[in-house]
Amino acid sequence: MQIQEASITRLIERIGEHYRSNISNRFIRPALLQLPFDNQSWDLMEDLTEKVPTQALHLDELYREIMAAAHFVALVRRDLVPGLRNRIGRNDPSAPDKVLRDMAVNNFASNLQVFADLVNELFVKLVDVDKANAKGHMPVHAQMPDLANVGRLLVG
Repeated sequence: MQIQEASITRLIERIGEHYRSNISNRFIRPALLQLPFDNQSWDLMEDLTEKVPTQALHLDELYREIMAAAHFVALVRRDLVPGLRNRIGRNDPSAPDKVLRDMAVNNFASNLQVFADLVNELFVKLVDVDKANAKGHMPVHAQMPDLANVGRLLVG
């Protein structure tokens, strides 16, 4: 099923902008790439965060991308957030970008929470649309058992 709601498209754009600016920026990306996150999941994350507004949005694809994002958030919270300062702080402290790097590190946990909240908001909106369009059939999200954990992974 294709999704054509403007509010969902705008939310996906916000997710992508926030991810690129605050999660996968030039200071944090090297640490993210060291995480044990499989290539298929990285591809799904890229699909979610790099969508072009004119692309057709398919419900089942969006659900898979949301599931990958939820696993990403849980993994980052567990494996990266506690030691991020040590991983990133090894650079030259007198580097010209020190202030920007420190801001990225200091705000990372909050920015990750904003990302998780945006992804959760997208999930809730999609489930609502899915239920409304089911019309006597089983909604798509009910056919994907992995989605049962999305809320727990995003909320932490």
